[in-house]
Amino acid sequence: MITRRTFLGGLAAATAGVPLAANGVSAEDTTAGRPARGAAMSLTLANESGRGPVWTYVVGTDLATGQQCRLSADGRLVAVSEADNGPDGYTDYAIPVEGGGTTLSLPQGMSGRVYVAIGDRLKIRCNPGNTLAYPAGWVDSDPNYPVLHDCAEFTYDGAGMHCNTTMVDMLSVPLAITLSGAAQQTTGRLRDGGRAAVFSAMSGQAGYGGLVLEDLRVIAPGHGLDAGRFAADYFAAHVDQVWEHYRSNTMTVTAGANAFTGQVSGDRFVFSGGVRAFAKPSTRDVLFCDGALSAPNDGVTGPVAAALGAGFNRGVLTDTTEQPLADAGQYYRDDVTNHYSRIMHENTVDGDAYGFAFDDVCEHASYIEDPAPTSMTVTITPF
Repeated sequence: MITRRTFLGGLAAATAGVPLAANGVSAEDTTAGRPARGAAMSLTLANESGRGPVWTYVVGTDLATGQQCRLSADGRLVAVSEADNGPDGYTDYAIPVEGGGTTLSLPQGMSGRVYVAIGDRLKIRCNPGNTLAYPAGWVDSDPNYPVLHDCAEFTYDGAGMHCNTTMVDMLSVPLAITLSGAAQQTTGRLRDGGRAAVFSAMSGQAGYGGLVLEDLRVIAPGHGLDAGRFAADYFAAHVDQVWEHYRSNTMTVTAGANAFTGQVSGDRFVFSGGVRAFAKPSTRDVLFCDGALSAPNDGVTGPVAAALGAGFNRGVLTDTTEQPLADAGQYYRDDVTNHYSRIMHENTVDGDAYGFAFDDVCEHASYIEDPAPTSMTVTITPF
């Protein structure tokens, strides 16, 4: 089963200049060992925004070698190297997106990100050890801060293509993905005027206005917290309320055929079935779905941590003792909830978004996959 939570937790915690680990890419490879190179599929970068010039960067990990790599314009996976840094200290892996679009050939066996940049090129450094330091648009000292840029994430392995748009870190450039193969699927597209609506709603939401960085981007509240733009105790009273509720009530977390029950004992949430006991999470833990809520991919503690993280962000843990709650109509109704994620979901065409790292719980994330893909299009949609 594909899971993105380990990657997203690391992505949310990343800071400027920190490389992405070779095994920390958007979805886990589902084949045994490292896959042999398979058939290529087409990857099209389309520009419907009317803005330009546009460049794309397809960077990540070669699943056959474990090395970080980039996709060349002629469809090869090329290992990145510190020697690629130019006189300015940065690589130039940019591929121009001409006119309305550019089509590339993507070989099977890569996991990574498709970046787009509008108006200026990105400055991506290859660090010692041949690892890439990716843009961190939520950090005002990052050299890419003034550049309009965003990314989609993918893994193309022996089980097919697994891909998504993401707002886990920020929303800057509105993107949509269309995936063709065994089926035709699209996700991530904002409603007409959606980008402006997101910026306006964030500006008007109490406590969230500091996350709007001019007309460049809105950043996730976890990054805002780290930058002093969001209250570090935002969820504190709500966490206390949940802890008190489950001193006298029992939560049941269902994960496939397994059910784990738990109550708060002392200062920890204790579950059956060998699940790790959970300390009371901080606001930062909730927003990043990390720390006290970190979710190992073990089928035991992981599903419970994910249900707790999703429940805190969606504000539903005291609504029902049966978790996770699948009905999206019940989400984000409390005053203290992740309004950033709420606003993202409200402004997508299909209602799906990656507003926080565990937004895949109950399948509400802007994620699609296909076992026999033939083409994938990443579209910059109208602003």
